[in-house]
Amino acid sequence: MINPLKFFQEVKQEAFRVTWPTKKDTITGALMVFVLASLAAVFFLLLDQILKFFLDLILTINI
Repeated sequence: MINPLKFFQEVKQEAFRVTWPTKKDTITGALMVFVLASLAAVFFLLLDQILKFFLDLILTINI
């Protein structure tokens, strides 16, 4: 069985080995996420509008 005290000591040691990102890396990553999410939103908006146009065109055809 694992000793809980030893486990927490090892967790603490691992926490000190973590390399945290710099402020610049964090800002860059956040901006990249924002830009890519915005591009995806615009892409899906345009795709939705194009598909809506063709669906309306098909549904308004009178035979």
